[in-house]
Amino acid sequence: MKQAQFSDLSLSEVHGTVEVNHDGSRWKQLFSFFGPAYLVSVGYMDPGNWATDIAGGSQFGYRLIWVLLMSNVMAVVLQNFSARLGIVRGRDLAQANREAYPRLVNFCLYILAEIAITACDLAEVLGMAIGIQLLTGLPLIYGVAITALDTFLLLFLQRLGMRKMEIFILGLIAIVGLSFFVEIFLARPSLAEISQGLVPSLPGAAALYVAIGIIGATVMPHNLYLHSALVQTRKIRKEEPFIKTALKLNLLDSVIALNLAFFVNAAILILAGAVFFKSGRTEVASIREAHQLLSPLMGTKIASILFAVALIAAGQSSTITGTLAGQIVMEGYLRLRINPLLRRIITRLLAVIPAVIVIGISGENQVDRLLIFSQVILSLQLGFAVIPLIHFVSDKKKMGIFRIKPGTRVLAWVIASLLLYLNLKLVLEVGTGFFSMPGYIIWKILAVLVLIMALILLFYILVHPWRSKVTAKDIALHGEGNAITSLEIPRFRKIAVALDFTRQDEKLLAFAIGQGGTESHYILIHIVESASARMLGKQSDDLESRTDQERLTGYQESLEKNNYKAITRLGHIHRSKEIVRIVKEEGAELLVIGAHGHSGLKDFIYGETVNTVRHELRIPVLIVNL
Repeated sequence: MKQAQFSDLSLSEVHGTVEVNHDGSRWKQLFSFFGPAYLVSVGYMDPGNWATDIAGGSQFGYRLIWVLLMSNVMAVVLQNFSARLGIVRGRDLAQANREAYPRLVNFCLYILAEIAITACDLAEVLGMAIGIQLLTGLPLIYGVAITALDTFLLLFLQRLGMRKMEIFILGLIAIVGLSFFVEIFLARPSLAEISQGLVPSLPGAAALYVAIGIIGATVMPHNLYLHSALVQTRKIRKEEPFIKTALKLNLLDSVIALNLAFFVNAAILILAGAVFFKSGRTEVASIREAHQLLSPLMGTKIASILFAVALIAAGQSSTITGTLAGQIVMEGYLRLRINPLLRRIITRLLAVIPAVIVIGISGENQVDRLLIFSQVILSLQLGFAVIPLIHFVSDKKKMGIFRIKPGTRVLAWVIASLLLYLNLKLVLEVGTGFFSMPGYIIWKILAVLVLIMALILLFYILVHPWRSKVTAKDIALHGEGNAITSLEIPRFRKIAVALDFTRQDEKLLAFAIGQGGTESHYILIHIVESASARMLGKQSDDLESRTDQERLTGYQESLEKNNYKAITRLGHIHRSKEIVRIVKEEGAELLVIGAHGHSGLKDFIYGETVNTVRHELRIPVLIVNL
């Protein structure tokens, strides 16, 4: 397998794994496409949303429901663009950025995307930890530590397949939705007063801060990366009628899923308004306070239990999708793929460390402020994801007949302008208070530099697509191109075979000979992994090294008896690095290597030799499943 093949597939382990029923009934088609938007919608009802919704409802009653509705409209439009990019071009947002912008700009966009994912994961860590504390009474810092265990859940779900992962997430969403349906039924809010909250108004600067937090918690930047990749898990025929059908059904999927998320968020805000604002408890801005006051104010203990269960379900479901987004961003921008467990551990540690620091220094009372702050950070990242996305789906050269219509383009830029305006307004208001404080000269200079660099980057990604041509190759959507008239069949003169002295070596050699026949030279490779070899490398002369060389020589003699030309090479210390080194030194044109089916924890312990080797080599790699 060539390196280029890896980089062209988003979420390669589940890419195109879900069959789409193109020829069946309308309902069968519908259900085969449904799924990606529900995974995306999880991010719209995570614990960060809870914090902003509770703060908004307790302080301002129902007056910020219009912000939720506006955010939901924005989310539907932008997520539809994200799905369109993935379906039509077969690119996720990170891959499209990598093709369109210079390397330095892409690195900056990658860092910003990782910050957004970390901020989101921070909210999920804190939310789940609070939920565990509310149910069990454990100290919050222990709950934060327990959240690290969900790394293994993601690996388990990925092994089950995309469809089963989607079903699991849907189950968690159902728990959240049903819990709040019961809560709203118990609270019995006034429908007339709720309808008044649909009229736009911002009662003060505090409302603006919470409103921007709500927008950041709803229109999440990492979800735009996620959706453009998840739609590619469907096997969609790259022909005009089938692409049109896929776009329509994914739009319907997005509308239904995101409106369900809107109702959950609205339910949280309405619950806070009906229970806390109405009773004069306008200072309730924390999830734990909300939990403690629900039972006495509503007159039933089940309200608090449902609240905690839904919180854990929301945090668990959104943490899974956050990890997938991290994988997409890393692979898309850096062309770097690491095993899912290691990626999950890195993401979780980046979220756990600040949570532990805040709890350790400031105590548990500052956790909810940290939650809302994480959502404001998400909102500040939006422009760097939204602007490139609008450019890509508006590009006639790349999207062809599937680019968005002029009216939709106008709406898209209005949304982007509104998001940028609100964020700039927040930065100026917060900055005014910060710069009015005495001292902190170094931090003030640093803040100004960061702001200037962010504005320059924002301006660049805005104007660059209009001023320069995209250098990436066009994607053939309708089978364009010349007919195949002749094929140049490769002839491999030197074929390397990585052997491990098991019964499967004969299978590997058979595959190698099948590619080269008697005209090729075969390089028989084995890596010694004894303790002595790891310490002394090539200088090692222990029993295992001598025995392994004798076995290689035996293989060589057997091949030569059958008129095949072969040499032997013994490597030491690092299996993957040594295989790459020997292949390059010998000038091999093809490598044959076995895959033993390790996954999850075994990959993390033993290493992913096959992936490491094929990413380091620029020759074809034939992977034989053993």
